[in-house]
Amino acid sequence: MTARDDILKLGSKIGQSIIGQDAMVERLLLGLLANGHLLVEGLPGLAKTRAIKSLAKNLDAELSRVQFTPDLLPADITGSEIYFSEGGKGSFKFQQGPIFASLILADEVNRAPAKVQSALLEAMEERQVTVGGKSYPLPELFMVMATQNPIEQEGTYPLPEAQLDRFLMHVNVGYPDEASEEAIMRLVRSEESAAKSASAAPNEKLSPKSVFDARREIGSVNVSEPIEKYIVALVFATRFPSKLDKDLAKWLQVGVSPRGGIGLDKVSRSYAWLKGRDYVTPDDVKAIVNDVFRHRLILSYEAHAAGITPDRVIDRIVELVAVA
Repeated sequence: MTARDDILKLGSKIGQSIIGQDAMVERLLLGLLANGHLLVEGLPGLAKTRAIKSLAKNLDAELSRVQFTPDLLPADITGSEIYFSEGGKGSFKFQQGPIFASLILADEVNRAPAKVQSALLEAMEERQVTVGGKSYPLPELFMVMATQNPIEQEGTYPLPEAQLDRFLMHVNVGYPDEASEEAIMRLVRSEESAAKSASAAPNEKLSPKSVFDARREIGSVNVSEPIEKYIVALVFATRFPSKLDKDLAKWLQVGVSPRGGIGLDKVSRSYAWLKGRDYVTPDDVKAIVNDVFRHRLILSYEAHAAGITPDRVIDRIVELVAVA
């Protein structure tokens, strides 16, 4: 089997346990392929946590779950130096925290204050943790999937802009349709029955090597000069909206950073590869631009007062920016 066959099979397995959320499953695979981190937002009970658990179940990688709460400390995530005494002699040894797993579920990340949220910054960007003046590398396969509840809910804190920019994509999760809702109930019943049976067959897990092979293939996906110019034009439209539309100029306060343009390039190549092509089309860029830009835009007070969402701004930009 090819690397793409392995990844598609992985997506199919995850999709069997995450019903009615095909877009979220696809974005989870894209984050894995593009070597980035995901911020997943939606109301409680929409299978956000279940999604990455299903990924860990079908991928040979360790999963750590960190439940973010207002009293969580940075050391609870990164680990800390512990004093050990043996044979009359004592010394400090570093005890690794949950961040040292390959897959990290930062559950309800916006229920902790900014000091704790910032503990993830170095790990997400540098792939290392520094404690006591010494740096410790994280696993080669490393992805953070953070879930957050809508900011309007009780007990939530807005994430700092610097941390938001570290996430490759911001995925919104909505309610499933009626048919999917029925299928979910049947799935839970079947899982409860299977849990009572001791004859369940062991699950075959995908080797991380398939992910690394896929990443190498994605690295050779062709991005033509017109596509490069199109990506740059979308980025610059968020920074200089007055050149496109007077409404956009009123809505946008801060545009997308260079990290956003790099992310759009990465995810576009991953999306094209997943669809079986070795080149990127404008439709590939359009398919994922909302997820890459959504959390990187800062809207004006006027936009918030008028109920304008980042998605509406991005959709308007896509309408106005022509492909070179």
